[in-house]
Amino acid sequence: MYFAITLVVLALVFLIWALTPVKQGYAYTIERFGRYTHTAQPGLNFIMPIFDRVGRKVNMMEQVLDIPGQEIITKDNAMVAVDGVVFFQVLDAAKAAYEVSDLYLAIMNLTTTNLRTVMGSMDLDGTLSKRDEINTRLLHVVDDATTPWGVKITRVEIKDIRPPADISNAMARQMKAEREKRANILEAEGMRASEILRAEGEKQGQILQAEGRREAAFRDAEARERQAEAEAKATQMVSDAIASGNTQAINYFVAQKYVEAVSQFATSPNSKTILFPVEATQLIGTLGGIGELAKDALDRKAGA
Repeated sequence: MYFAITLVVLALVFLIWALTPVKQGYAYTIERFGRYTHTAQPGLNFIMPIFDRVGRKVNMMEQVLDIPGQEIITKDNAMVAVDGVVFFQVLDAAKAAYEVSDLYLAIMNLTTTNLRTVMGSMDLDGTLSKRDEINTRLLHVVDDATTPWGVKITRVEIKDIRPPADISNAMARQMKAEREKRANILEAEGMRASEILRAEGEKQGQILQAEGRREAAFRDAEARERQAEAEAKATQMVSDAIASGNTQAINYFVAQKYVEAVSQFATSPNSKTILFPVEATQLIGTLGGIGELAKDALDRKAGA
């Protein structure tokens, strides 16, 4: 009875000892007498007690490794302080456990040395403006170097690049000068555009004024032409009347000139009093001659 109970207890102890749980996100390497045999995946795994044991517990999740700050001399002999981060994931637990002594230290040293190499081949302006290029180059170099270790480098990021204080001040002054230069250029271009627009406006105004004067001159010439035609027609009518024997027609010209002379006296700014050198009855007689002339012309038109 006691022997059976003892066997059951020993069997339970053996079973508990043989069953090894593996947490999710991890992989355990199993060694038999110190030699790697297989990798235990997440879950409940059976190993042979006394003969087998867990060698390494490898984290299979993506991990982040900080790269400590370091000073790097660029191609143009400027010293900058740089720090960054590396994202990596173990794909092969056995290689990560047995191909490299200290995985984290190896990745850190590998990234640090390649960071010095990449940034040391660039000038200061390149290191400050080409972070994406630096990250890409580091990613390819470090990933190729860590492939034999069963590690995949997913990202390499430069967190901060700090140039010396005197260089930072010089860059700040340069940036200020560049911005002032651009501001002056923009202001000059604005003034130039404004002057061009103003000149174009004045040009268009002058063109419109010239067109207006041309139109007015054309209208004046047309009016004078019509007036001349009217005067020529009137003169022809008077000439025809004189030729027909009507001597009163000549009074038309006398009256016209007389009226023009009187109107000039009346509109003179220096004349307060107008003296007529002729009698008023002569003016009335002249106007009467014009009336008779008009009457005769109307009678002839009606008889025709």
